[in-house]
Amino acid sequence: MKIKFSKHTSPKTVNRLKKKIRIRKVVNGSAERPRLCVFRSAKHIYAQIINDVTHSTVLTISSLSLDSKADGKETAKQVGMKIAQEANKKGIKQVVFDRNGFIYHGRVQSLAEGAREGGLNF
Repeated sequence: MKIKFSKHTSPKTVNRLKKKIRIRKVVNGSAERPRLCVFRSAKHIYAQIINDVTHSTVLTISSLSLDSKADGKETAKQVGMKIAQEANKKGIKQVVFDRNGFIYHGRVQSLAEGAREGGLNF
């Protein structure tokens, strides 16, 4: 996978995308154990469950879809719990966690903890 960067891309983003490439060489989802991919922006957090064999998104939840007034870690934890509940409805119990190049700290960690509390194993 090769990514072209513009001259306006920040060094922080470039480093995250390089980490993402290294992580994706190892982390792959399957039908039995799909990939839980996390993306965080400045205001929101997004979580997707992806089957890499069929290249399809099974489920997606974001902080935009919640009616919560909470911010930060609390919202991320709610997103994690919500995606775990929806995954359990579809019969998904185990996933592979893909932090998408982000550091496992703060909102990303809260989302993972919420998903574990909701019943997902990874």
